[in-house]
Order: sequence, then C-alpha cells, then structure tokens
Amino acid sequence: MTSTFVNRHIGPRNEDIMEMLAALGYASMAAFIDDVVPEDIRLASPLNLKGCGSESGEALLRGMSESEMLAALKRLAADNLVYRSYIGMGYYNCVVPPVIQRNVLENPGWYTQYTPYQAEISQGRLEALLNFQTMVIDLTGLPVANASLLDEATAAAEAMGMCLVAAPARLKSAPTGRDKSGTFFVSETCHPQTIAVLQTRAEPLGIQLRIGNHHEWEPDSYRNLSLPFLGAIVQYPATDGAIHDYRDFAEQVHNAGGLFITATELLALTLLQPPGEFGADIAIGSAQRFGVPLGYGGPHAAFLSTREEFKRRIPGRIAGVSHDVTGKPAIRLALQTREQHIRREKATSNICTAQVLLAVMAGMYAVYHGRLGLKQIAERVHALTCTLRTGLEKAGYATGEAPCFDTLSIQTPTAEKIHAAARAKQINLRPIDATHIGISLDETTTEADVAELLEIFGDVPQPVEIESGGARLLGIPEKFRRRTPYLTHPVFNSYHAETEMLRYIHKLQAKDLSLVNAMIPLGSCTMKLNATAEMVPVTWPAFSEIHPFVPCEQAKGYHALFEQLEAWLAEITGYSGISLQPNAGSQGEYAGLLVIRRYHYSRGEAHRNVCLIPTSAHGTNPASAVMAGMQVVVVACDAAGNVDLADLREKAETYRETLASAMLTYPSTHGVFEKEIHEICEIIHRAGGQVYMDGANLNALVGLSRPAALGTDVCHLNLHKTFCIPHGGGGPGVGPIGVKAHLVDFLPTHPIVSMRSDASQAIGPVSAAPWGSPGILPISWAYIAMMGADGLKSATEVAILNANYVAHRLSGHYPILYTGKNGRVAHECIIDLREFKQSVNVEVTDVAKRLMDYGFHAPTVSWPVPGTMMIEPTESESLAELERFCDALISIREEIAEIERGAADRQDNVLKNAPHTVDSVTRTVWPHAYTREAAVFPKPWVREHKFWPAVARINEVHGDRNLVCACPPLDAYRGT
Repeated sequence: MTSTFVNRHIGPRNEDIMEMLAALGYASMAAFIDDVVPEDIRLASPLNLKGCGSESGEALLRGMSESEMLAALKRLAADNLVYRSYIGMGYYNCVVPPVIQRNVLENPGWYTQYTPYQAEISQGRLEALLNFQTMVIDLTGLPVANASLLDEATAAAEAMGMCLVAAPARLKSAPTGRDKSGTFFVSETCHPQTIAVLQTRAEPLGIQLRIGNHHEWEPDSYRNLSLPFLGAIVQYPATDGAIHDYRDFAEQVHNAGGLFITATELLALTLLQPPGEFGADIAIGSAQRFGVPLGYGGPHAAFLSTREEFKRRIPGRIAGVSHDVTGKPAIRLALQTREQHIRREKATSNICTAQVLLAVMAGMYAVYHGRLGLKQIAERVHALTCTLRTGLEKAGYATGEAPCFDTLSIQTPTAEKIHAAARAKQINLRPIDATHIGISLDETTTEADVAELLEIFGDVPQPVEIESGGARLLGIPEKFRRRTPYLTHPVFNSYHAETEMLRYIHKLQAKDLSLVNAMIPLGSCTMKLNATAEMVPVTWPAFSEIHPFVPCEQAKGYHALFEQLEAWLAEITGYSGISLQPNAGSQGEYAGLLVIRRYHYSRGEAHRNVCLIPTSAHGTNPASAVMAGMQVVVVACDAAGNVDLADLREKAETYRETLASAMLTYPSTHGVFEKEIHEICEIIHRAGGQVYMDGANLNALVGLSRPAALGTDVCHLNLHKTFCIPHGGGGPGVGPIGVKAHLVDFLPTHPIVSMRSDASQAIGPVSAAPWGSPGILPISWAYIAMMGADGLKSATEVAILNANYVAHRLSGHYPILYTGKNGRVAHECIIDLREFKQSVNVEVTDVAKRLMDYGFHAPTVSWPVPGTMMIEPTESESLAELERFCDALISIREEIAEIERGAADRQDNVLKNAPHTVDSVTRTVWPHAYTREAAVFPKPWVREHKFWPAVARINEVHGDRNLVCACPPLDAYRGT
C-alpha cells in the first residue's frame, strides 16, 4: 500500500528497496539487517506502543493515518483550556503577524534548513539573524550580540559562565565541582525560574550564589572573601514590574571586580534607557513577545549582548559580515573557534545550537513593525498598565512606589478570593505570594480587558483615562526614559506594507538551500522528512497560546501528550524514566551528567568526578562534562574508529576510585556498530562509573535495539533528529533524557510547577520552562503515532540500507574510511578525501563548495576526521535522490581526476573556484580555462535542479579579523 503514512515518510519504494538490496548482495531486508546489526544487541520482540489513540492492537503496530492522528491530537488539544493569562514572568501573549506565521513558521523553506555552516547557500537566514542581532544591539545598547540562545534562564546561566573567564583574570584553570571558583550575586528581582537555573548551573562549577536585595548589597563583604567575586545579575524591569535605578549598583559591582549582567525585556527597552547606558557588561533576555507563540513555555529565542572586549567569550553563534572572493558583502558564522566543537574540554559553554527559527521570527517582527510600530505597541501596553494602576489605587490597593512598564504587584489580604474570581472569568493572574498578586499586560490587552480586571478586584471606581502622546509615559520618570535612537537601519523601515514584507521574506528564503530543494546528507544530523501533518498542530491555539505557569488542570491535554510521549520513548529506549525538560541536545547531555553526579552524591561518593570520553566524541560531550563539574580524560580510538578497549581498561583502572562516567555514542561517531559495546559498559560499571550514551545516532537503533539493553544508564534523545522536529536553520532542538530505574529520582524538577510528588533528590531545572519546549512536542508525538511500531523499525532499516547503498556506490571512487561487521556501515558513512590535498591541492572544503554547483548541501565536513565527509542520507530520501547525490560526488571525482591527469589547472579549476554564482557566469569576460557550462551545469540533470548560491566563496579570515555583527549600510546589499 502507498496510502499509509509510513510509505509517505520512507523515500524508497518497495521495488527500490529490493534493487538496493540486490546491489548489495541480499535477497531480503531481514538478511541485510542480520549482516549489519550485531545479533547480541537486537530486540527479541517488537515494540509495544500502547495508547496510540486507536481502538485496535493492529493500529498500534501499523500506526495511524494522517487524518486519524490529527483527530487524536485534536481530542488532546481540546483538554487544554486557553485562559487569558496575565502571569508574565518573561512570557507574554503576543500577536504573530500572519505574514510571518504563514511564510516563516509554517513554511518548510524556513523550518527545514540546517545550521548555516555552508554560508554561501545560507545567506537568507544569515541576513535574518543579522537583523535579529542588530535589533538586540540597538535595544540593549551593547555593541555585540549573538544569534540567539535557548531561553532566558539558560542565557542568564551562560552569562554567569562568561564571568568565569571574562571578569578580571583570577582563575588559572577550569574549575571542577570540588573547587569553589567564585561568588556570584543574584538579585531577588530576577524571575524565579532564572534564579533556579542559575542555582543548577552554579553548583557543579563551584560558584557560590548569594541571592538577595541589591539595595542591601555590601561590596566590602565580597572583597574580604577568600573566593573571587565574579559578578551580579538583576532584572530590568524587575519580576514584580518595578523599574529600579541600577547605576550605583553597577558601579559597586565593577569596583568589586565583577561583571554586571542585566536580564531585560526588549519591548520595554523601546521606552526605557538601555542597559548598556547604565553600566551593564552583559544583557540577556527573551525575544518571545516579539511575535513568537507562548507554546506552554517554548521554543523561544533568548538573546545575549555584551561589550566589545568580551566578543570572543560569547556562547553560541554570531552571524558576522565578511565578503566573498569578488569583494561582494557576504555573511557567515563568525568566530567559530569559540565553539565547543573546537575547544572541547576547554570550552566554557556546551551550546551547539540556537533558536534560529524563533530568532528569525522575532527579527522579522521588528522588521514588520519598525521602530515606530514597536514604540506604539509599547506605549499602548504602558498606557493600559497606568490605567489599571490608577484604578486599583483609587480602590485602595497598594501597587508599590516604584515606576513600572507593563507589570504590577498588587498587595491584598484577599489574594485567594481574587484568584478565584479571575479563574471564574477564565483569567490567570500571578500568585506572587499569599498577599501579592502579579498582573502583566501585553500587546493583546484591550481597554475592555483592563475594565474586566478592575471588576475582578471588586468595586473599583472608574479610573482616570490616560491621555495619548507623550503623556503615555507618565508612569516612567524622566531619568528612566530612553533618549538614544534604535532600529534606524533601512531594513527596519522599508517593509511595513504586507506586500513588501512578503517579498522580503521570500527574497531571503530563495537564497537558502533547504529540504525543499534537495537532500541535506549531513552525518550525525539526521535531516529527515518533517511531514506537513506533523507540523500542522504546532500553531493550533490550544497548543500555542498557553502560558507555561498556568495551573496544571488547564493543560490536561498537554500533560496527557507528555505522559504518552514519555511512555513511547521509554518503550523505544528501554529506560524507566524520561525527562522532556532539556530543550537542546547539549542540554540533554548536561542534564544526564548532572543526574549521574547526583546519583554518586546520594551514595556518599561525591569524589567521583572523572569522565572518560573517546577522541571521536561530539564536541559537546567534553564541554558538557566540564560544565557538570567533571574532569575529562580522553580515551583513544583504534584504527577502525572504535573505542580502544586496551586504553579504556587502563584508564578505567587508573581512575577506578574517582570514575563518575563514560560518554559514548552508539552507533559510533564513525558510523559503525561497535561489537564490543556490552564489554565497554561492563568495564565502566566494574570501575564504579555510569555510562552515558549520546543519542545523536539513535536513527540506526529504533525498533532494532534499545540503548538501555546495550548496558548504558542514561541517554539523550535528539527529537529534532530521530523524531522529526525540524532543524529550523539551527534550532529549535529538543533533547530529553532517558534513565534507568536507579536514576529516575534524580531527573530534573522545576520551582514553579510541581512535576512529581517527591523531588527531594532531583537535580534543579536545566531549562526555564518545566517541559522545555512543549510547543513542538506534538511533532514527535505525531511522528511516532503515525509510524507505529512496524513503521519505526522499517524507517531504521531503510536508513541503514540507504547509507550502505551510498557507501557501495561511492566506494569505487572514494575510500570508505570505517566499516563494521561484514564491511558494512550503520546509518552513515565517511568518505576520505585527504589524499587529494597532497596530490592535486584539492581540499575537502573545495568539494563541499563544488557540491553547491550541483544543487546539494555538503555532508558533514572534516568531522569526526579532518579531511573527510560524513554522509547520512536518512530513510526519507528516495532512490532517485540518492542516485543524483552519488552521481554528483562521482562527477566531482572525475573533475579531480582531470587535475590529476594535467587536463585541468591545479589552481584555476571548477573546484577551487566553486561555488559559481549568476554574477560570475554572466560576466562579459570569462577568465577561466573551463567553460561556463562546466562551472554551473556540470551534468545535464543539474539544469532541472539548479540552485544558485547567492555569493561566491566567502573570505572566512576577513570576517573574523573584522567582526561586524550588525546590519551594515544598505549600500552593502545593493545587487544582492
């Protein structure tokens, strides 16, 4: 049948599968899998996915149709109650401009893009990220910003981490959990979830937090401590809405030798003095209210900006302006040597992703509204807040002495009664404490809403109407008002008509290669189909318009979805407990290691702090271990790319008394099933350690094996890989963890929402929201529900088959670097290009850029082995697309052969000059020995699939030496 979802998701048809099997020498899929996947890791029985929402056991096996799945999800969504929420705490209702919702959030041309590491075919999203950075720079008044972080609370933690290395040089080495590295002050004005995440992050790094009133801060007490003072963080406006004057406090922090961090709010900064003007070294916050749905807590784009002197300490990515070989302005990811995949165990952050799709939306929101539009929204929100405050005060309620922007803290002895009255009107207010109620207004608030709020508080006299114009700022004293301009660049002042906005969005989209254009065969990144039916529920109001801190009874549909998804993931992995909280793979790694650390502490073995990590590991692994307070010890790999058992045994024995864990990737980072996996786990367990498994390659296991059955204790699952949440141009990601029974009690908890009855041994929160990024979890729920047990297994089998077929087709042209049992690979293969650098001056980068001329995104370049490409086709690509990709690489090998024969020049050839742009081939004078057709149409079929790179090869060095991370003058874009 071709009508089932499984047959829509899996690319090759049955006859194609048989053709590929025959080419590899197999008569059946079963015979092939028997030859590739070690027998001792295989499941003895099929997956049992209970509760799929279907009436029959057969449906649990075969999965739902798209219509059945959507109907089941609608039933879950119906159990969510969409109340009006005035809870605030960094989360606000907002209006998502329809032109942005339809053409970015719901557009696969944007949400299926990969991280813009191949910048020449990523100019659209890079420009959008540059807009986002410019917006943040302008509003915060600090000159350097990154391209987003995961959420506000983790951005605060990243800023605190910057203080370890960016504050005056006091720390000579990376701290471990046994060493106290310094003190850090956290103002009680901060949101409680931010404080909690800071506590989680500080403890393993040896940072001693002091939480208190910044008005009562005594710098002398810090100078006298034996521990160095790192810095301080405040909220502006405060979590209760108050606007404080932090000038003196900032000066005190600096005098004490620390950095001053301000958690702030972008809409407020259109009216308030920016942090950069009153002493902030770092500003962080969330861009959620700039047109990104609430989604019960995420995903949302956080931001971080800082002073020029700290630009090389910024975590995450920076979009920076450089130029291509013709001198044309071009954007790329700048300062990438800061990244964890380069610095590894010396890294101070494990961030390997961002929230690109959400940052693009927030930046587009600013482009759409412009400076005047944003200011009008802010003034209106502030005016309504002043109206509400006037009415409440006339009725005798105390709302504090401090000025405010959009949030009030109302003192009342009848708080519970008022909350009950609000809930009766389907309204949520914030329960600050027993006698204080918080109310935060937003873009969607109307005058009628204010009147309704006043009714809830009882017999309130008619408030004085707030006049328009400058009088709207009556609630903001002169000294707090913004005087400096912002968003003056033409990009924020040119696209306010929807026609122009639509064309701008599509102009940028056309510059980017996504899954809409061709396969993206990135090893380890699993760029598979993100089916439309899976994406549809994301924007349903019942999922998208719920505040993360509403009472749990208002989110019963979400909680049923969590429970079912956790049960499915537990069945798929074999683990006893699942936490959905980590909102990126890096956060999953970190959370898993913290769970292991807390487990050892619970057994009186706090001295266990060594983490063994193979040389082939993802760069996030050692970075996560350092952040978790562990000492990284590297384990060698053998000639076949597997963990060197002799070296592992030696180091496990050497560190027997202090071994905490080992971090493994399975199948291996080199793309093979290591037959010694059980023995590896036993070695670690005998030495008293726990085994952490990186789940990046889980797409080769689902339905065939289980991580828990391998002997591992913890594993993070990349839902944005194996379970079909799209990559979004570099985020959002979701990285939940699974753990065995002895570790369940240590899974993350949250200070605002009770997640389980007994959390006494739990690690603290690793994300701002209790369930991380719930707004996109329906995607993975839908994928599993529609695939069913049989479909998930088939997907894994075809993913492995596709990889082996690609390896088979390319093996006569490029060496396949690593193979496992019977000469086969797992779900990805590595081709070796290193010989060409010496023989003909062709490097792996040249091949990557030349693939653009054929209409393809390059596979993963120079990782895990420099000079190689790691190819992962996934199960979603058809045989025709696999053949086209292989033909492109084979054709490139022929182009290399021309250089080897002397038929092409070693410097002036199609590879060294790739990629070729429209500009280059339409010049009057063609300067090359090869033809224009050879440059851009190397094979006849390329004409049908042609994707034109927006710029020629980019000068990487220039962009790093001359960092520009904000929009350049408009003239720089002319002609692009």
